[in-house]
Amino acid sequence: MLMLLFKIGNERYAIASQEIVEVIPLLVLKNLPHTPEYLAGVFSYRGHVVPVIDLCQLMRGKTCGNNLSTRIILVNYCRDNHTQHILGLMAEQVVETLHLSTNKFVDSHLPIEAASYLGKMTVDERGIIYCLDIKYLLSETEQINLSFK
Repeated sequence: MLMLLFKIGNERYAIASQEIVEVIPLLVLKNLPHTPEYLAGVFSYRGHVVPVIDLCQLMRGKTCGNNLSTRIILVNYCRDNHTQHILGLMAEQVVETLHLSTNKFVDSHLPIEAASYLGKMTVDERGIIYCLDIKYLLSETEQINLSFK
């Protein structure tokens, strides 16, 4: 399985390549009033308004840095209503891929309800890599707020 690697703080995370639509450079986003801090803003992508989640803010409470390696990862997001949407995920150090067999990933067996998006994990010579399960990234309330329901 091919995975895109990125960092949130000092931790490494991965998203399966089949969930990714495109990786784009950081761009100017339109801010929306009265939205959660983790919603970095929206932009127009091929005629659709795409919300962008700042993963650093969502997971660590600190905004992603404005660096050359900070990117917006466009993913297909589909959860309870089975309608597919494009969602932008802002992350740091989006510069590396990893190709591993699926049997190299193991369940963490850590029931972290507030972080149900943490899927399986793997270990390499640099430490642990957490896989994001995109379909659990947003709660039901957050999906409604972003019109994903």
